[in-house]
Amino acid sequence: MAEKELKAGHPPATNGYTRSDEEAQTAEAEKLRLKKRKRLTFFIIFMVSQIVIGIVIGLTIMKVKNPKFRVRSATFETFNVTTSSFNMTMNAELGVKNPNFGPYKYHNTTVEFYYGVTLVGTAIVPKSKASLLKTKKFNVAVNLIAPPSLLSDTKLASDISFGLLPLSSQSNLRGKVELMLIMKKKKSTQMSCTMNVNIKTQQLQDVMCN
Repeated sequence: MAEKELKAGHPPATNGYTRSDEEAQTAEAEKLRLKKRKRLTFFIIFMVSQIVIGIVIGLTIMKVKNPKFRVRSATFETFNVTTSSFNMTMNAELGVKNPNFGPYKYHNTTVEFYYGVTLVGTAIVPKSKASLLKTKKFNVAVNLIAPPSLLSDTKLASDISFGLLPLSSQSNLRGKVELMLIMKKKKSTQMSCTMNVNIKTQQLQDVMCN
């Protein structure tokens, strides 16, 4: 009987399976292996991307930087200057620059203005908030008055005659940066600015802040 099957071109069956069945099983197994490899590859890519995103967030969004507190500009409402004294009302524009990815809520503070080492004026800054990646701008009024101790100061008389009155401003602003609505970190910033009052034009100029 087997000889007849061979002569007819039909190979005998082995264990009930034909060659086509074995090839189908091999192809199916290869498909499963490919699916597993793809899933593993996607999982690895996903995990790596999550790690990269976490590093980026940690280095940028979650990193808290110091805000900057500065005098930006000013105008004068009253301007009285003699040969050895001054009495002016200055409307100063201040700015709190927030470089963080969350709002900076700061407390009220005082800005002090000096001629040399002599205090000549103060301004009150009310508590407020600088939005994320924004600069909070606001105006404060300050009376700049030469105290009696400066009336006999020859340097003041020289500066006035030259036409430029050098001033400086100092302040310490305290507050908190709020990140992702859950994390708060205390941050303070120092104001340290120098400027000149141009007596002839009655304008503030040469403002420089550290």
